[in-house]
Amino acid sequence: MKINTALILCAGFGKRLNPLTLDIPKPLLRLNNITLLETCINTIIKLGFKRIFINTFYLKNKIFNFIKNKNFPIEIQIIDDGKEILNTGGGILNMISLLDDQNYMVFNPDTLWSNNYVNEIKEMKDFYFKKNLNNILLLTKKTLSFDQNFNGDFNLKDNLLKINNDKKYIYIGCQILNKDLFKDYVIENFSISKIWNDLLNKDQLNGFESHNKFYHLTDLKIFKKLQDL
Repeated sequence: MKINTALILCAGFGKRLNPLTLDIPKPLLRLNNITLLETCINTIIKLGFKRIFINTFYLKNKIFNFIKNKNFPIEIQIIDDGKEILNTGGGILNMISLLDDQNYMVFNPDTLWSNNYVNEIKEMKDFYFKKNLNNILLLTKKTLSFDQNFNGDFNLKDNLLKINNDKKYIYIGCQILNKDLFKDYVIENFSISKIWNDLLNKDQLNGFESHNKFYHLTDLKIFKKLQDL
C-alpha cells in the first residue's frame, strides 16, 4: 500500500526563535547551509511520494518564493491557511479537504530529518497498513533527544500510546493520519492534539519507535548549539 501525498506544516510564527524569525519563517532557517524545509522535502522525495502539500500563513510569500525558485523534482502545492492561522489540526484539514486520498503522512519541518529516518518511516508505513490502522505517530525516547529540556509526551507499549506519569517518549514530528479522523471537524483553528486526545481516550492512538538521535529546532539556544555541531 502506498501513501501518495505528504503534508508539511509551515504556518507557525516560530516565536521562540525571535529575532531570527521576525523576517525569516522558521522552516527557512538554515543549518549546515541548508534550510529545514529543504531537508524535509529531500527526505520526502527519498520516501517516494508523488506530491507534497505545504500549508502557510506567517511570511507565506517567502516560502512560496523559496519553493518557486528551487525547482524540486516533485509536485509541490502551497496552501494558504487563509485570513487566520488554523493551527496544526485545522491546517491539516484545510489541505486534505482539497484531496481525494484517504491516508496522509504529515511532517513538522523543525525536526532535522536525515537519511537515517527513511527506513524507519517506511517500516512505520508498512506497520500502519499491515495492522489496518487509521493513525500512527513516530516517537523516540527522551534520552535520544539533543534538547534534554523536552518533557515526555507519551508512554509506548505494544505500539499503543498512553499518558501516565511515566512519559518516556517524545513525538518527533512525523505521523500518518486517515482522512476519516477529521469527519466531525470543520476548517477552523484547532490543534491536532484534539484528535490525539480523542483517540487516547479510546486506547486507539498508535506509536512507532524511532532509534535515531532526535534533533529539533526548539529555540535560539538550541539553534546556536546545533550550529556548533
